[in-house]
Amino acid sequence: MPDENTSGDHGVSVSLGAINPARSNSSIPQSPEVYTEEPFTTYFDEKIAVPEEKHSCFSFRKLWAFTGPGFLMSIVDPGNIECDLQSGALAGFKLLWVVLFSTIMGLLLQSLAARLGVVTGLHLAEVCHHQYPRVPRILLWLMVELAIIGVDMQEVIGSAIAINLLSVGRIPLWGGVLITIADTLIFLFLDKYGLRKLEAFFGFLITIMALTFGYEYVTVKPSQTQVLQGMFLPSCSGCRTPQIIQAVAIVGAVITPHNIYLHSALVKSRQVDRANKQEVQEANKYFFIDSCIALFVSFIINIFVISVFAEAFFEKTNKQVVAVCKNSSSAHAHLFPDDNSTLTVDIYKGGVVLGCYFGPAALYIWAVGILAAGHSSTMTGTYSGQFVMEGFLNLKWSRFARVSLTRSIAIIPALLIAVFQDVEHLTGMNDFLNVLQSLQLPFALIPILTFTSLRPVMSEFANGLGWRIIGGIVVLVICFINMYFVVVYVQGLGHVALYVVAAVVSVAYLSFVFYLGWQCFIALGMSFLDCGHTVSVSKVLLTKETTSGCTK
Repeated sequence: MPDENTSGDHGVSVSLGAINPARSNSSIPQSPEVYTEEPFTTYFDEKIAVPEEKHSCFSFRKLWAFTGPGFLMSIVDPGNIECDLQSGALAGFKLLWVVLFSTIMGLLLQSLAARLGVVTGLHLAEVCHHQYPRVPRILLWLMVELAIIGVDMQEVIGSAIAINLLSVGRIPLWGGVLITIADTLIFLFLDKYGLRKLEAFFGFLITIMALTFGYEYVTVKPSQTQVLQGMFLPSCSGCRTPQIIQAVAIVGAVITPHNIYLHSALVKSRQVDRANKQEVQEANKYFFIDSCIALFVSFIINIFVISVFAEAFFEKTNKQVVAVCKNSSSAHAHLFPDDNSTLTVDIYKGGVVLGCYFGPAALYIWAVGILAAGHSSTMTGTYSGQFVMEGFLNLKWSRFARVSLTRSIAIIPALLIAVFQDVEHLTGMNDFLNVLQSLQLPFALIPILTFTSLRPVMSEFANGLGWRIIGGIVVLVICFINMYFVVVYVQGLGHVALYVVAAVVSVAYLSFVFYLGWQCFIALGMSFLDCGHTVSVSKVLLTKETTSGCTK
């Protein structure tokens, strides 16, 4: 067995081929394979040391050592911001409870992701590689890659729009798209200055977002009573299909599926002796606190944006906005039709109407926040893509090759639309990508719940009955929400050929979700679903390292 101290971890050699609930029964051929963890050097050649403090149930020094991964996974991207502002403009304060519910659900999932990484020393994509048969594994990888490329496209679109607004239109949208190529190459080398500096940079970007969107919140002064009612009194009276679709998009925007894979990998950047139960428990505790703080900050940013647009622009007409923009001598009044139709906004028009109603400062500060959101999501998308590709395919690509591929896929359609169409088509793509994120959720949610419920994988850290019940309910809720959306979307196509294509895609999508869910519920203890066979699971082999320290 290789010396695992080179990665700063201690002791896990897992017989992963035998712990898949489906592959371990007689109905599916089992091909056990032993996976021995290799040094974790994808991005982090260093490990963050954890200070030792005896006889202390809580230590701020230890919390500081574990703080970081939560903030990288909780980044609010431009697609999230656009979803927020549209929720406020479409439904007022009525969907704030959906944000709260999604954040709590995200915390549950992220805590499972962190626990998987800490306990096993493997991230989610690596576990999926050894658990699922070849075809489902490749399909799962493609779905996750699709989600990552979607987020990458949102970063491109958001950054291009922010640059256009900050330059007062002097830099066209296609120019902003091209600039995002340069910033990606620059950020690729940030981690060479040290992991903690990289995490500090993410903290700086999150601070910028909190300050800029907080400024908008203070400027607009939304009703605090309505904010609290929207958060804690779930209802959506008068909501129709657009509002319901927006609620679905919120779930996908807040719980981005690729970040579950990312978080399970980032926690491996701390020195934790996994053969020591106390150290594992301690790491799980501090990573949970880190996630709570990070997701609370993310939640506050989401509340800021929704509340601003709910207070200022809910049920506003285009005619009203045009009148205000003309009175303020705005050059953007032509963006809105001069009629009594209800105002629709996106991250571009959102900045414009803020500028019309509350002055140029509101517009530019809004653009700075969007730019920070776009740049922060650049690195998380890159990290996620690297971990997912290496985990699912066991394929080692350089960062430059990886980003060249995904960023090209993201930039080409955005660039074509920016050159040949207008900003409305560009932001319209953002709307579609938000819903796409929600549809990809089962491909992260189901695997993480499946593997953290298997005792041979997680030992005594496996999900208890309460977690399994809650997790199972969450899986069912998300799947039913997505099935509802698929039905609504297909009904609105209005063309026979599109009906056929959408029906085929929908059946394939739902079949794959059903397959993953079937394995998940077997792992949760419903062995009667396993085609009449009892689930047979072999034990994980743990090999303790007697040495300690980190060898470079």
